[in-house]
Amino acid sequence: MPVIVIVADGARPDSLADAMRRGIVPALAALRDEGGMHTVTSVFPSVTGPAYAPFLMGRYPGPIGLPGLRWYDRERKTCRLPGNSRSYVGPEMRHIDKDIDSSAPTIFELAKSSVAALNVIGRGLEPQHRIGRGIGFVARTGKTHFTGKVQGWLAIDQEIAAEVAGQIRQKQPDFVFSAMTGIDKTSHSEGHAGAYVDQALQIVDAAVAEIRHDAERGGTWESTHLWVVSDHGHSPVLQHEDLAGLVRRLGFRTIAHPFVFSPRGEIAVMVSGNAMAHVYLDLKLRARPWLHEIDERFTPVFDVLLARESVDLMILPTGVGSCEIRTASRGHAALTWANGRVSYEPVTGDPLAIGPQHQITEDESYDLTLTSDYPDSLVQIARLSDSPRSGEIILSAARNWDFRAKYEPIPHESSHGALHREHMLVPLLMNRAPSTRPRRTVDVMPSALDALGIMIPPGLDGKSFL
Repeated sequence: MPVIVIVADGARPDSLADAMRRGIVPALAALRDEGGMHTVTSVFPSVTGPAYAPFLMGRYPGPIGLPGLRWYDRERKTCRLPGNSRSYVGPEMRHIDKDIDSSAPTIFELAKSSVAALNVIGRGLEPQHRIGRGIGFVARTGKTHFTGKVQGWLAIDQEIAAEVAGQIRQKQPDFVFSAMTGIDKTSHSEGHAGAYVDQALQIVDAAVAEIRHDAERGGTWESTHLWVVSDHGHSPVLQHEDLAGLVRRLGFRTIAHPFVFSPRGEIAVMVSGNAMAHVYLDLKLRARPWLHEIDERFTPVFDVLLARESVDLMILPTGVGSCEIRTASRGHAALTWANGRVSYEPVTGDPLAIGPQHQITEDESYDLTLTSDYPDSLVQIARLSDSPRSGEIILSAARNWDFRAKYEPIPHESSHGALHREHMLVPLLMNRAPSTRPRRTVDVMPSALDALGIMIPPGLDGKSFL
């Protein structure tokens, strides 16, 4: 019973539903009619790379060592080169398999046979079963990225789709994972409602149609699970905050990509998406300080950042199992968690607008926040706050803002990474109805194992919806 997961990277549920209404994605509409279309939550940060961990590992990214697309290594054990930081935008992407928790299995290590394309996380996948790799392909994608030619990403998606379909025909693997990045790339460059985004959606639709046609012709469609999902959404960006420049102007020696090679750095600013950021204070320390342990000379950083129009939520880890959530206009609250239950206590205000909550389960937390501006925020904040690789300050951007004003090869008209619902809610299309309600993207991997008849390992964050 093969399982095929296609990630329409960057697709929003409302944009996908609109494309179905307009009749431009008939194969995807057929999946919806036969199995259903569900809206589930992604993870924080809602960024490609970390947000693939749920699909391939059934885990939230922070606890397994992926706090963001960029992060700073205080211990100097993982990132030993000058700068002691990681950016998975570019050649350092090859380090992800070594950076993540070695005790957390990937689906490639559990399934008998797999094929994958643009999967980012690949531990356990044989090189001959990886699509979209090699010097030539990397050079092509690099050129496409830095020249900003949107059509180039559409062409890459078409080629990836064709090769994935061909590999399924030839090898008939148990598990298939294919990311198609055109929706995300075109959304960044022209906005999520642009014409190129429609073209990218249609490429995903054509890929689904071809895979289905082959399965029907081969008599395997009735035993095939075909799921189309996204890792994050998008929202418009009208203004860009140079977050690293802002901190630098406060008088602190600041490192941020692409210029991280400073042995005397005091603060590291690591932006992802570009609507979230980790800020690491007092870089001479080799162990992560909690809020009450931070040198008071860094106090101006907290005050200045919170006052910026670009900052919506400021998350400050206060210890294992606790943090503060601060806002400039809605006050601050305390969040605590232990043994699968979370508590949220407004202090000077109610930043998440959900009222006090005491010892609620993760599923209760999900239902409580799903219709709010910050879906699944309590669980997502808790998991990222506890990550040893997270910053002393974790920022989620305000609407219409992001945190990176320089060094992007193309102007970002749309962005993601924050806790807003436009970024956190993603579609899940299935060719057959699930047994229980899908809630989160971390549910995809254990459900795939269930469909494949593979025992689900302990410690996963997701639950099977089969």
